[in-house]
Amino acid sequence: MQTFRFLLLIILFHASSAYAGLELGNSAPDIQGELLNGKVFSLNAYKGKVVLVNFWASWCEPCREEMPTIEAYLQKNKAKGFEVLAITVDKPADMAQAKQIMRNYSFLFAEKQSINYSGYGRIWRIPSSFIIDKQGNLRKNGLTGDPKVDTKLLEEIVTPLLSTQ
Repeated sequence: MQTFRFLLLIILFHASSAYAGLELGNSAPDIQGELLNGKVFSLNAYKGKVVLVNFWASWCEPCREEMPTIEAYLQKNKAKGFEVLAITVDKPADMAQAKQIMRNYSFLFAEKQSINYSGYGRIWRIPSSFIIDKQGNLRKNGLTGDPKVDTKLLEEIVTPLLSTQ
């Protein structure tokens, strides 16, 4: 029994330390790499904007369901400093389908193989969305809480961030 408790404590410690850098209010880890359009991307270059980083896959129905809401919010708020980076976790064999889906959206688009997001740990659930404020601080951790992005969440978290300096 003591061995079990000890192992449980070790597991809990490692689980909590794995996300220690992803605490709300802390600086968000940089994301760097190449977008599907060939442009170089660095999250740090987007300071001054509110950025939603969305990990998704073409086979993920909840991912596809939230995209029109995110797109509508982006169109309404892009001029106010809102941006979306969609990172597909699709396998290379599924990239044609992912590209087809993304034709309907104006998000910045990258595939996981071309972008370094290692500071976010292992993305174990999708969709996973992270919101980063204009100062580069994490305001929503996509690995905790409700993974769903809807109008209510965007209005509650992103809208106030757009009006701050």
